[in-house]
Amino acid sequence: MYGDAFSSRRWGLPGETVWQPPTDVYETDESAVVIVEIAGLRPGDYRVSLTGRTLEISGERRDPAAKLAYQQMEIRYGKFRTQVQLPWAIEQGDQTAVYEDGMLKIFLRKAQPRRVPVRVASST
Repeated sequence: MYGDAFSSRRWGLPGETVWQPPTDVYETDESAVVIVEIAGLRPGDYRVSLTGRTLEISGERRDPAAKLAYQQMEIRYGKFRTQVQLPWAIEQGDQTAVYEDGMLKIFLRKAQPRRVPVRVASST
């Protein structure tokens, strides 16, 4: 009954369907890597933003062809959005993204532990 209204595959305003592209997330020793399958896009068709530990990829894939009638329809067009909650702290300013062969690959360098000096208060 509530499945469509609360589905993680649906975002946006009522009546507006926003699809979620297939997304993989994995880690290496130094980085978190996010791969999003968004074939057929051009620069400017998508945006990548990082706020804290939340990575968001959004945009729109436009249907380029005029069609009289569909015989089969499996490719998603229109607005898309996906969010990834990262379990790791990320180094500020150390991210790169590459779009190649329909795959957007985002590399986020994981924050490394830092030693915090401890000062001993003198008792007098």
